[in-house]
Amino acid sequence: MSILQILEFPDPRLRKIAEPVTVFDGKLEVLIEDMLETMHEAQGIGLAATQVNVHKRLLVIDVSENGDSPRVYINPTFEILDDELSEYDEGCLSVPGFYETVSRPRAVKISAQDAKGEVFEQVAEGILATCIQHEIDHLDGKLFVDYISTLKRQRIRSKLEKEHKKTA
Repeated sequence: MSILQILEFPDPRLRKIAEPVTVFDGKLEVLIEDMLETMHEAQGIGLAATQVNVHKRLLVIDVSENGDSPRVYINPTFEILDDELSEYDEGCLSVPGFYETVSRPRAVKISAQDAKGEVFEQVAEGILATCIQHEIDHLDGKLFVDYISTLKRQRIRSKLEKEHKKTA
């Protein structure tokens, strides 16, 4: 297993729309393991393949207290089950060090495939519902900063660009 490089905003590759996964093989299983290891190493609760420059519809999530209940969602979609919105201070491994309040539907029904290609459905509420929606946004080329004001987004962009220049 290996730690993958996480792309950071405003990298244009984060805006690329991911393609469906069509091959379920050992190579995919290695990518899933690498993504889980990368997510845990970065102390995140979710990671989309787009964030590691793999433009396939794949995401991994672990919202458990101990980081010991990883979930894999391939070709995920969701349906809103509750019009009530929940607000969370969202952060993102691709926007390190920044948190902003984002409102999202409180409950969703997810349809996805597992690592073997088997289709499953799941109802998610609370932090899992928020995380699923956040990660699916990545697969669609969208970031949580797209939900905040232009001024806040520009400030975050400027600060991260400055950091990238320092480390380059």
